Amino acid sequence: MPRFVLVIAAILVAGAAAPASAANWLEKSFYLSGPRYDGAVPPCDVALGTIAARFAHKESRFWNSSLQILDFERVRQVAYRPWAAGTIPRRFCSAVALVSNGRRHAVHYWIGEDTGTIGASWGVEWCVAGLDRNWSYNPGCKMARP
Repeated sequence: MPRFVLVIAAILVAGAAAPASAANWLEKSFYLSGPRYDGAVPPCDVALGTIAARFAHKESRFWNSSLQILDFERVRQVAYRPWAAGTIPRRFCSAVALVSNGRRHAVHYWIGEDTGTIGASWGVEWCVAGLDRNWSYNPGCKMARP
């Protein structure tokens, strides 16, 4: 039995040390077919409810704040698929949010095809300028824009 284990270990080590090679024609034909996006990304106003709910959740849970987004104004599309054709289709949008503290803040967000939970539907990433407390999209939500 110990020889069997040593032989298996030697095979695994030899396999791991082998140089990597490119995919052959069979793998390219069936397994590595690449992304198949339809470009079906909803319009900018569809994500506003999601952004408001996630903002309130983030503020209350992580920052012990009662801030909420009460309304959105000037919702507009900034760009659609600004990068190469093979990338994930994204719609970049911006809006102005009326926050419960009485101030207006710019909101920058994008909606991406198949970026939701387990890739089942569209997903949204967003940033509220001036309230990006952990600096995820710093400086000034620039990283949430195209």
